[in-house]
Amino acid sequence: MNVLFICNQNENRSKTAEEIFKDRFKTKSAGLYNTKPVTERQISWADTVIVMEEAQRSEIAKKFPKQYMLKRILSLDVPDVYHYNQPELIEILKSKIDDVLPSV
Repeated sequence: MNVLFICNQNENRSKTAEEIFKDRFKTKSAGLYNTKPVTERQISWADTVIVMEEAQRSEIAKKFPKQYMLKRILSLDVPDVYHYNQPELIEILKSKIDDVLPSV
């Protein structure tokens, strides 16, 4: 399964998720508001898009309406208060991924 993790800057949350789940899925990560924001091609690549906050799902819907309707987009509701690979962030991501993708 191709899983694209998205957060605001692609510095902490989505990058950490990409790293810790790469053995479980084919992973990539992207940001919405950084110098190289997520592209239509990246969204199309993904079987599932996982955002860190609900507002990011809305932003994807605005920027990529066609892909938005075709993709499963899930929110983990992880606030932007963590650093890259912070142990607490890793623990939260691992527990929440099982809630949204339990069968994988």
